Amino acid sequence: MSTPTSTYAKTFTIGGDLTVNRLGYGAMRITGPGIWGPPQDHDESIRVLKRAVELGIDFIDTADSYGPNVSEELIAEALHPYPAGLVVATKGGLLRTGPNQWPVDASPKHLEEALHGSLKRLKVEQIDLYQLHRIDDKVPAEDTFRFLQKAQQEGLVKHIGLSEVDVDQIKKAQEFFPVVSVQNMYSVDNRKWEPVLDYTREQNMAFIPWYPLAGGNAEALKALDQISQKHGATPQQIALSWLLHHSPNILLIPGTSKVNHLEENVKTADIALSEEDMATLDKVGK
Repeated sequence: MSTPTSTYAKTFTIGGDLTVNRLGYGAMRITGPGIWGPPQDHDESIRVLKRAVELGIDFIDTADSYGPNVSEELIAEALHPYPAGLVVATKGGLLRTGPNQWPVDASPKHLEEALHGSLKRLKVEQIDLYQLHRIDDKVPAEDTFRFLQKAQQEGLVKHIGLSEVDVDQIKKAQEFFPVVSVQNMYSVDNRKWEPVLDYTREQNMAFIPWYPLAGGNAEALKALDQISQKHGATPQQIALSWLLHHSPNILLIPGTSKVNHLEENVKTADIALSEEDMATLDKVGK
């Protein structure tokens, strides 16, 4: 259910102590084609990261699998020592065997290697938010959750999140540790995970949509185009703005490898959608 007015809270507090702007940055696209290898323009990737912080972004989402390792290394190169209040969240649980290849491995052995690798690459002693990239059907979920529980108890991670999970899986993980965030595919025209969004809102967890821009739904694209013309914005900006208005616990992490596109994304936070706009967009996703 969308918020009833065109205004929305600009910040969200993760885990009770990490207050961040709800429009963050996803650092997947600063790697090479197929999210593999170094970026085609290293210096531009560094500029993007620095400019993001200059623009007030204080939540950056990455993963050891982006590159692999490349995204985390670039973040440290551009921003370490990190400014006060900047939250760098990373993920573990996927292997990389080539461009656009993402085998799952959430075994404790792999996660231990991934976590310690992320700590080293990001040059930190504790990761503010460590997210399980996928639950692994080849590994008992309890084994994975126990590893994450232990990592938190040891102080290697402050908070723990999950990705691409249903409500029952979240509840199972909550038996082992507080779940503070969930990262699932979600957009104005892809509402498969609406029950998860509802649950995370009730539990005061952050919901971080990946692939947040509308797909091939012709009705949605038409509505986004019409509303964007009214606001002097792009359809992509309206798709992102709808998410900010739709639920107060949504954190956005649009990604880009270009400074001008980053600046365009940031302007999304200033768009005030009307109740009529919201009603129109709510309808196309049902």
